[in-house]
Amino acid sequence: MKFLVVDDSKTMRRIVLNTLNNIGYKDVTLAEDGNDAMKKMKKNHYDAIMTDWNMPIMNGLELVKSARKMDAYKDTPIIMITTEGGRDQVLTALKNGVNNYIIKPFNSRTLREKLEDII
Repeated sequence: MKFLVVDDSKTMRRIVLNTLNNIGYKDVTLAEDGNDAMKKMKKNHYDAIMTDWNMPIMNGLELVKSARKMDAYKDTPIIMITTEGGRDQVLTALKNGVNNYIIKPFNSRTLREKLEDII
């Protein structure tokens, strides 16, 4: 599987990358924000997307909405990994096309379980 990990925090991108690698997923591309992700999504196809919500330029919710308008990504599994843990934020994300939601901080078991739910 080919993953796209989107987060403005270099540290968080590394944590998600290392977690994916540790559970067996090695084909991972990193993006700094939604705009960077969209550029990469137009050039390559990803089997799953993991995105933060709060990012500059294009936030994660805007990225999800844009991805869902693209034929290539209308059904692609998307996991939101964020500090936004309120019920309203979770519902908003799910209504806009997020398949699963992880609240930071998280561990590899949580990530694995959320992936298994959608893949």
